[in-house]
Amino acid sequence: MLRALFCAAFLAGAAQAQDAGGLRARHAALQDKLANNPFGRTLHVESTVAGNAQKGEIYTVIDKPFAVVSRALSRPAHWCDILTLQVNIKGCETSRDDMLSAFITRKPRDPVDSAHRLDLRFQLAAARADYLHVAMNSATGPMGTRDYEIRLEAAPLDGQRTFMHLSYAYTLGTLARFAMDGYLAGPGRDRFGFTVIERRADGSPVYIDGVRGVVERAAMRYYLGVEAYVDSLSAPAEQRLEQRLRRWYAAISRYPQLRETVGQDEYVEMKRKQSAG
Repeated sequence: MLRALFCAAFLAGAAQAQDAGGLRARHAALQDKLANNPFGRTLHVESTVAGNAQKGEIYTVIDKPFAVVSRALSRPAHWCDILTLQVNIKGCETSRDDMLSAFITRKPRDPVDSAHRLDLRFQLAAARADYLHVAMNSATGPMGTRDYEIRLEAAPLDGQRTFMHLSYAYTLGTLARFAMDGYLAGPGRDRFGFTVIERRADGSPVYIDGVRGVVERAAMRYYLGVEAYVDSLSAPAEQRLEQRLRRWYAAISRYPQLRETVGQDEYVEMKRKQSAG
């Protein structure tokens, strides 16, 4: 139930849009956190909760030219390919009026005919030579969620590296709040996020849990979907689906926070059938 809720929300954030200079200034301010983190890569995760409003944010440097990143992420159909990497998203369609419709099930093995349809309006807010900004939003979602806002910003750092900011936000309604409380008291009570809130006496980290842990896990899954999609574009067209499926599953498998209830082989076969229609 909760997993469907967070798949529906996808990668959202209420962050204010910036320009290329502002984004690069944020990169400079995050230098220490990008260099010193538990990920072993230039990546930083943030999360906030204010009442029933949840937000997760990913900042990262990827070793891809900005032109490659911008082309990959500026079209709605490409975002459908990214969304459907998630285990619970069983399909995605685009329409002429820049809408994406994602079909989300409660559990990974549920059939598509049980899915909730989530319509997201896609906006290419900026597509300049030095700055990309895409936004997606939906006023309502499954199980009492609302106010989704999805944003991705990117700017070149040099000829081969791109700085990216992915943000993800949603608001819990009454029903969704009850669902969240039940999840955190039950199957989610031992799950945690990525922010280190303290260190034990032996130096081992204590990670954030609760609702912030939930939103951080969701944001990371979706960011890794973006990364897997962009990486797969270097392969021949007929091999890209297989590559991005395996890259995404391998990426989430590096983090115990992101463990899935389906194994890699089952996941890949499920998605192959889904793609075949």
